Amino acid sequence: MSAALSLAAGGAAASRAPHPNAANAASASQRTTRPIVTGTSVLGIRYRDGVMLAADTLCSYGSMAKYKDARRLQKINPKTLIGGGGEYSDFQAITELLRRNALEDRCTADSLYEEDGAEECAREVWNYLRAVMYNRRNKMNPLWNHLIVAGFSQNADGSTGAPFLGSVDKIGTTYEDDVISTGFGAYLATPLLREKWRADLEEGEARALLEDALRVLFYRDCRALNRIQIAKVTKEDGV
Repeated sequence: MSAALSLAAGGAAASRAPHPNAANAASASQRTTRPIVTGTSVLGIRYRDGVMLAADTLCSYGSMAKYKDARRLQKINPKTLIGGGGEYSDFQAITELLRRNALEDRCTADSLYEEDGAEECAREVWNYLRAVMYNRRNKMNPLWNHLIVAGFSQNADGSTGAPFLGSVDKIGTTYEDDVISTGFGAYLATPLLREKWRADLEEGEARALLEDALRVLFYRDCRALNRIQIAKVTKEDGV
């Protein structure tokens, strides 16, 4: 009969005991160090009567086309539309957060009717997202998304203002423009859209521009799909 000789203090029983820091390590907070299931480009364009967003419906798990019907354009309230590229679970969390805020605004408003203007305008949602993304970045736990917010701004008297299109990235950097693209589209689609953009674009012309840009991305971006989603926000009809 043979027995292993342990050199640890207290003998073999002590060497088999769990390390005192093991429980702390197991309960330590974890951070997302890289996106896992991701969507690619989202395109946005401002035209004469409103704002239009477009994106494909593919979410990739690495290089595998895993989900082919992922809707990356979401309605937040009757005045605001949001699109997101990057980690899809983070985008779902952001969408749920904004919808909870919209519901809270309606429940605490003086009127429960949508036309009474209790909802946040697109610019307010955009500014709120800037604070959310910057706050998560400072905690070293960013939301891995690049977002586009589309809708209308609000005038000082509460009336609906001009069409609004703004971008927020994962570290809270924001800007507004007439044409915005995320992901690979920032390199391929943005020059094409800027070349043909006009302030008096009709809705059909804006849609044709987005479809042409998405067609180029389908040919050139290996994480793109030929199934697309298009949404618009107009002053008369909302989202």
